[in-house]
Amino acid sequence: MLQLVRWCLVVVVACGAASARAADFFFKDGDTVVMIGDSITEQHLYSNYVELWTVTRFPGWKLTFRNVGIGGDRSVGGNSRFARDVLLYKPTAMTVDFGMNDGSYRTFEEGTFRPYMDGLQGMANQAKAAGIRVAWCTPQPLDTGDQGATALTGYNETLEKFSDGVKVIAEKNGGLFVDQFHPYLAALDRARAKGPKYDRITGGDAVHPGPPGQALMAASILKGLNFPALVSSAEIDVTGKVTAVENCKIENVVAKEGGVSFSRLDGALPYFPASANPILPSAPILEELNNYRLKVTGLATGKYEVRVGGKKVAELTSVQLAEGANLAAGVLNEGPIAEQVKAVTTAVTSKNQFHHDAIYRGVILNSNVPDWVYNIVPKAELEAKKKALLDERYAKLPGLDADVAKSLVMKANTFDIVPVK
Repeated sequence: MLQLVRWCLVVVVACGAASARAADFFFKDGDTVVMIGDSITEQHLYSNYVELWTVTRFPGWKLTFRNVGIGGDRSVGGNSRFARDVLLYKPTAMTVDFGMNDGSYRTFEEGTFRPYMDGLQGMANQAKAAGIRVAWCTPQPLDTGDQGATALTGYNETLEKFSDGVKVIAEKNGGLFVDQFHPYLAALDRARAKGPKYDRITGGDAVHPGPPGQALMAASILKGLNFPALVSSAEIDVTGKVTAVENCKIENVVAKEGGVSFSRLDGALPYFPASANPILPSAPILEELNNYRLKVTGLATGKYEVRVGGKKVAELTSVQLAEGANLAAGVLNEGPIAEQVKAVTTAVTSKNQFHHDAIYRGVILNSNVPDWVYNIVPKAELEAKKKALLDERYAKLPGLDADVAKSLVMKANTFDIVPVK
């Protein structure tokens, strides 16, 4: 009976902690989220990462994400296509990320800034009328190969002023201001400070970052959205006592061959794209956004392997285990947690690729028909065929969303803390 009471208290504490973490986060259970922007958004990198971090942190939530980025677009374009691309999905929340093209890649001037602000305000008006919560994201700075102590030169000075404009729009319209410009800039400057010669750290090109830069973008956005860093945390003693848990359930703690074994059912998953690892020396965002903690007391002095599902994920001393260690990097590299995260990534990527290729870019943005075609096929007939094709493809999206949900079903994993001989 005492054990049952203890287990119930653990569950209550864990659930309470999860609720508290969720309360401050911008996205909510049940949200349909639209992410609008330019070519950097259309790359489906930072947007995928934001989605993946969110769904793995809240695997039980019902969430729908749609990306409507268009290469070369500006805020005025986002405003003009708002009904077609945003309102279509009846979103409850959205992120807006424009500015890179809006400054026309030259020194700041009112002639480019004013249309930018007008476009943002137009979107704010439409979002407000539709009851959509908006996170207003600044553009990220350019990562050029220019040498020097700071990246805040040239066009980045223009982008910083455009970022100030985003803050004005957010405050004026009761939205959430998300600054990804300055965290990104700080990472660039840290890399520049390491040596006399600077080599670009964000991949891709100066305007369109590869995975390292886009993971940095996603991390900056998530921090601005008050994303909870805690995945889960467990504290146990080798005697079998579970002393504390957050967002996980520990069972079957057994002393074993000088170490300890137990079952851990987590309420969330860590996440980080392996292709973004080169950014970590300048921005340690893997552990900043993934606190996957284990503390084990009562072990004899020595070194121990931490195994999950029989796979080694870390080697730690008894002192490190007694103090508590973040296992996020290790479990994302090897074992059943890493495999599940790969499955979620595949499901999310496949769903978003289908939406982009088969629906958004494939049909909606590819609908300019030369007038002469209508001399052969009546316009009404073509429009009817287009609608039928879109209806057929839209009907496949719920199944792809369901595949994401299936990949997020949490399972208990066996942990073994084994002495290193």
